[in-house]
Amino acid sequence: VQCAAEAEPVVLELAKQFGLSRNSHLAFEFDDKKVKNRCKQYAIAAAFPSVHTRYSHSLFSSEFSTRNVELWSAVVVREGMAHLSFDLGSGNTSVSVPRIINDAHWHKIRVWRDKQRGILTVDGRYSKHTVSPKKADILDVVGMLYVGGLPLNYTTKRIGPVVYSIDGCIRNFRMQNRPVDMENPVSSYRVGSCFANPQPGSYFDGTGYAKAVATYRVGNDMSVDLEFRTSSSSGVLLAISSQKMDGVGIELNNGRLLFHADNGVGRVSAAHQPDEEAGLCDGQWHSVTAHKLKHRLELIVDGKKSEAASPDARSASPDTNDPVYVGGYPEGLKQFGLTISTSFKGCMRNVKLTKAGKVLEVQLNKALDLKGVQPLTCPTV
Repeated sequence: VQCAAEAEPVVLELAKQFGLSRNSHLAFEFDDKKVKNRCKQYAIAAAFPSVHTRYSHSLFSSEFSTRNVELWSAVVVREGMAHLSFDLGSGNTSVSVPRIINDAHWHKIRVWRDKQRGILTVDGRYSKHTVSPKKADILDVVGMLYVGGLPLNYTTKRIGPVVYSIDGCIRNFRMQNRPVDMENPVSSYRVGSCFANPQPGSYFDGTGYAKAVATYRVGNDMSVDLEFRTSSSSGVLLAISSQKMDGVGIELNNGRLLFHADNGVGRVSAAHQPDEEAGLCDGQWHSVTAHKLKHRLELIVDGKKSEAASPDARSASPDTNDPVYVGGYPEGLKQFGLTISTSFKGCMRNVKLTKAGKVLEVQLNKALDLKGVQPLTCPTV
């Protein structure tokens, strides 16, 4: 099989991708004495709005106090705009700049607080300021800065409806006019690299898998839709299997796209053989729709249909109540709906499972387990 030449993704330096899970974040220590009266911190950030609108309700950076729960400071992205909020002990004050920043472009966010006065600037051109009520002017916080999101089990009601980490990249983060070393945080959780030319989708580096759904019962009829692009001739796309004998799976095997199902009486396969001059490992996007209709299979790849059927029409449903794996599966697991174990290398997007008219959109940034997967962006070829 002649595949396209493979190029490794170009990764941005001094940048980190957040939003790989709800609590994706980096944590850094800082000298709390230096921010009591004045504080400068800014970064260049991009929020990619390709996954969900609610991801515009996301955390950008924050400081919190454990000495006094009334004292805190936070910068968030809410409804696509940057917001600065802080409380110096006499009440909350907040301000936002009415410029949309979750537009997949880089934006420079600058925050300045001088005693009671706080200033938020976007792209060096658009500024708003706010003043803390009464005369409180000291931010007496413990020196821990969270960037991108908040840790697991860290709850606060004071910064408003911000529950997810930011869905995007942050680079060139500075505090008090000094660079923050993004490679050496005190702690890190579900943070990835940023691609130089990203596009929507999920990137698989060929070493792992995504455990996308905890349990799924295939039943008599179900459908799978997805799009992929790859420069490899083989790789697992999707698998659902019991550990006894039943399962379904979609794989790219030496250039052919195969849809397998085992209802308990042996594996049945629908196969798509691409034209020689237009293979499936050409690095271009390809669409796949796989229908399991009791004992029959329909596979549609780029609009071309292939079919197969089990000789035993009485066996119509695989007995599964098992995880959905995308891009591969853990070593040691049985997969009766596959013939290979090679992890997928490339990009996938728009993965959907449909049963009884109900569509389950598989969002890999909510996956139960990820290994070798960047769930939010793909590198552009």
